[in-house]
This record gives sequence, C-alpha cells and structure tokens, in this order.
Amino acid sequence: MNHFNVFEAVMLICFGASWPFALLKTIRVKNPAGKSLLFMYLILIGYISGILNKIPGIGHYDHVFWLYLLNTLMVFSDLVLTQYYLIRRRKEAAGN
Repeated sequence: MNHFNVFEAVMLICFGASWPFALLKTIRVKNPAGKSLLFMYLILIGYISGILNKIPGIGHYDHVFWLYLLNTLMVFSDLVLTQYYLIRRRKEAAGN
C-alpha cells in the first residue's frame, strides 16, 4: 500500500530548496565560518532516518524516498566541503 503524504513531500521540498544555496555559498566563499558541524550531522541523521523509514521491510516505501535521498546528498556534500575547508584553513593558519 502506498502511504504517500503530500505534507511530508512539501516539507522536504521546502527544506531541500535551501540546501543548494548553502552548498553554493560554501563552494563560492570557501570559508566555513559560522557553519555548525553538529547541526549538519543532526540534519543528516534525520534525513537518513527518513530514508530508512521509506525502505520496504523497515518502513513503507513511497516516492518521498527520493526527496529524502536528494536532501541527504546535498547536506552530505555541504558537510564534506565544510570539513575540507575547515582543515585547509587550519593548515594555512598553522603555516603562517
């Protein structure tokens, strides 16, 4: 049985609309100042939980699964870039 929830889909679309902007800013500025790794990890855990809930046998599959996956990939990408730029800035600061 398909349990598609339009409200869940709208929530994920609204949340997901903000991640490309955050990701582009990280790429453009290359300065992770003000970003919270804890916040991004918590969001990532939430999206992964949503994905798991949509896997048949664990939860119930519906097409919202793909929104969770897309959002997870964007948050993960931003997290990786943020950590990369944090490490790079620390190395630059140590070298000066």
